[in-house]
Amino acid sequence: MTATRAVVLGAGIIGAACARELALAGLAVTVLERGGPAAATTAHGEGNVLVSDKGPGPELELALLSRRLWPDVAAGRPAVEWDPKGGIVVATTEAGARELARFAGAQRAAGVVAEPLDAAALAEAEPNVTRDVAAAVHYPEDAQVQPAGAAGVLLAAALRAGAALRTGCEVTGAVTAGGRITGVRTPGGTVGGDVFVNAAGPWSGGLARLLGAPVDVRPRRGEVLVTTPMPPTVFHKVYDAGYVGAVGSGAGELQASAVVESTRAGTILLGSSRRRVGFDDRIRPEVLSVIAGRALRLFPCLEGVPVMRAYGGFRPYVPDHLPVIGPDPRLDGLWHASGHEGAGIGLSLGTAAVLNDLLHGREPEIDAGPFRVDRPAVLGKGEAL
Repeated sequence: MTATRAVVLGAGIIGAACARELALAGLAVTVLERGGPAAATTAHGEGNVLVSDKGPGPELELALLSRRLWPDVAAGRPAVEWDPKGGIVVATTEAGARELARFAGAQRAAGVVAEPLDAAALAEAEPNVTRDVAAAVHYPEDAQVQPAGAAGVLLAAALRAGAALRTGCEVTGAVTAGGRITGVRTPGGTVGGDVFVNAAGPWSGGLARLLGAPVDVRPRRGEVLVTTPMPPTVFHKVYDAGYVGAVGSGAGELQASAVVESTRAGTILLGSSRRRVGFDDRIRPEVLSVIAGRALRLFPCLEGVPVMRAYGGFRPYVPDHLPVIGPDPRLDGLWHASGHEGAGIGLSLGTAAVLNDLLHGREPEIDAGPFRVDRPAVLGKGEAL
């Protein structure tokens, strides 16, 4: 069956990127969003477009593909706030320095630009960072966008290409026939289509169960502190080498590491944390305290700087730490684009390109096999939310 109508479920940055890609490919696209565009996980992200935190493997390949696509999408669109400022990873112990050197070497072999910095070069690049550093690596390919602005640009491109957007439209069930999904039920009636893309982020697991094809995508919470605007203080995304381990951990308890970066508005973002607490959205002062303490060890100069707000959000977590991209083998017509955890902003364009290629029977630029829906980590029982 040739798909001509696509229904994208979710208007965060993944849904917006998929809607744009499919609309530009000539499909009649409808985007359904129960809230507002980019108002949930996307609005609570830092806007990272990173290669520095990914070791060799399928996620890094997806990140490199996305990194190549972002500049063209951002060109001439100020709302994206494209900032290819690069990242610097520092190790503060000798053991950390050895691991960072090993990790960076493996990344270089996989095509990532990873440049060791000696003490003088680090001081020139980041004059305010701690001098208690055993090793540092510069990643010039790391970049940042304004996440809600970037999602808005992608969604606007989809709408210009003929897509329709329906907000305040919650999916309540599926309409199926002969093992195929033919529509989704909403309070406003049934929306029919040939292809349905589950791009609901941390809510993808619940939505998939509602549609009759469960996937093990769970929420994982993170928090960020935001300082008042400051003079130029932090010039790259700077984080402790322990961040990679926190990202890759499957532990449910708090995982925290120092991540510090500035925004164009002059504020400084302090992260990061990861906790599996279901959809409990309460801000925990003890978590914010850990984040602040880690950040101060990297940038002691921030002591006494006012913090004007803190925010948190849910990330779509999959136990094997890989996104879920592709068709669902149990329900014809259902596709998934989720499970990116904290990397969805950066991976959105590559995800949409891979999904579009698969949908049209083309071989994607990268191997999509590791992201398939029918792998054990995705079709496992998961845990109660």
